[in-house]
Amino acid sequence: MKSNYPNTKMIRKYYFLRTFGISILLLFLLPLSACFSTQPTNLGQTQRAKKSKVVPPPVITKKQFSDDRGYIVKVGDKAPKLAMDLANGASVKSKDWKGKVVVLQFTASWCGVCRKEMPVIEQELWKPYKDKGLVVIGVDRDEPLEKVQEFAKQMKITYPLALDPGAEIFSKFAIKQSGVTRNVVIDQKGNIVCLTRLFDREEFDKMKEIVVDLLEQ
Repeated sequence: MKSNYPNTKMIRKYYFLRTFGISILLLFLLPLSACFSTQPTNLGQTQRAKKSKVVPPPVITKKQFSDDRGYIVKVGDKAPKLAMDLANGASVKSKDWKGKVVVLQFTASWCGVCRKEMPVIEQELWKPYKDKGLVVIGVDRDEPLEKVQEFAKQMKITYPLALDPGAEIFSKFAIKQSGVTRNVVIDQKGNIVCLTRLFDREEFDKMKEIVVDLLEQ
């Protein structure tokens, strides 16, 4: 006579397979739940996380601050302190110019534009105003003493030329890779008041006007 109750072995097999299946399912789902639990639960948490991130400031170099003419200084800046040896054997420091108007003309013997500008500086600035509080110094870029002395004779200028080995003085005003033929005008208080580049007659006249106005104050 057959029993109406399920076979005991079948029952055990059923419960074993069910338990095994649930275990496998849990092993698969638990890593997924762990991954989801590490994410922000809402937009506010995401925004707070972004705000808390510290971003280091960018590194700024002088070159990034140079203008389209290569200057790393601008009108209104205090002029850097300088000490220069002149081709005539004298030495000068920027403190010697206190109370005077100074024109630094950056030049070189190989520069054709400089050769055009220098006689104009001699005739229109240096000679008329050298006894009225004006200082003009040509700063020769990285040339030896003999070359600079010969350059002054060729140009027939009487304002002094300074030596600038390695363009160290030049690089206080402009990036070293940029060109010469530029003037820096410094007022009686040591402030930069004018910057020129190349020899443009209109720009030169504006510079001359600034110099004369300062001398007349």
